[in-house]
Amino acid sequence: MGSDEDSGGTPGTLAGVAGEAITIATANPRNYRDAIADPGAAPTVAIGATLFLPSGEANQPVVIMVPGSLGVGPNHVAHSETLVAAGFGVLLLDPFGARGVESTVANQTPYSFAASAHDLLAALRTLREHPLVDGARVNAQGHSRGGSAVLTAAMRRFADPIVGVGAGFAGVYAVYPWCGHQFVDAGVGSTAVRAILAEADEWCSVQQAQAQVHAIGRTGADATVRIVPGAAHSFDRLEPVHELADAAVAPQAPTVYLADDGAMIHPHTGDADPALTDLDMFLLAHAAGFTRRGASIGGVGDQPDVFRADMLAFHTRTLG
Repeated sequence: MGSDEDSGGTPGTLAGVAGEAITIATANPRNYRDAIADPGAAPTVAIGATLFLPSGEANQPVVIMVPGSLGVGPNHVAHSETLVAAGFGVLLLDPFGARGVESTVANQTPYSFAASAHDLLAALRTLREHPLVDGARVNAQGHSRGGSAVLTAAMRRFADPIVGVGAGFAGVYAVYPWCGHQFVDAGVGSTAVRAILAEADEWCSVQQAQAQVHAIGRTGADATVRIVPGAAHSFDRLEPVHELADAAVAPQAPTVYLADDGAMIHPHTGDADPALTDLDMFLLAHAAGFTRRGASIGGVGDQPDVFRADMLAFHTRTLG
């Protein structure tokens, strides 16, 4: 249920480019159904972000970078700098600070997964109003919990009510994503989808992620997946593989599917219930014995290099 990244803060410059502080007006919907049914009714929150644009020219492509369960860490900063150096703009999101959250490693419910996806669409809406950004060339890259967020934000059933019919990302890059919540209708329109997975992931189910990408591909979308052999969760990090003892994970728990209106479908009954929340489903997984404490993170050998090359290839292909 989520990830891992060490909180490292947001830098002032990347690859010699000074960052511009951006405020993203987003929301804290209780669940997916509430986010879809009345996007303006959820409690509002303004989260921080920093925009790095390589030049002063108009129509620049941008990648939105959203972290996992410990907020912005050194790996996200490094990847953002790699992208800026390659000529892409980067919007580095901090979803935690304004919400008073330090970590969701031990508990994923301080705010909903629907809110995480809403953050990305709110960021997209903000970028589309920036005079130097090409609103048609915006990608989203998310790690772990952030990977879940970018996949949900790509779903037309979720995005259409929030940013408008057909409006969305050029591509989403889901990095070892948690895929425990999936829309039955996996349509993403014209958005390209790429997931890169860790074969030995102890946090997230590789099979769930494969299934979600396959379902997206079955709609006719550009959807691909890559599994990195022997890799642990967060294999893009330049540090030895080690265990986080307080991590709460349940990779073998059943997938919770989402109806067209976002209501969670109870795995036992098959009924869609608009009142169900993330907490309800996590408690159900716990009661069934799926949850445990402790999971490993880290990258070894050339795994971080493999990741960087794949990341650059995807954003280059989809943003030009």
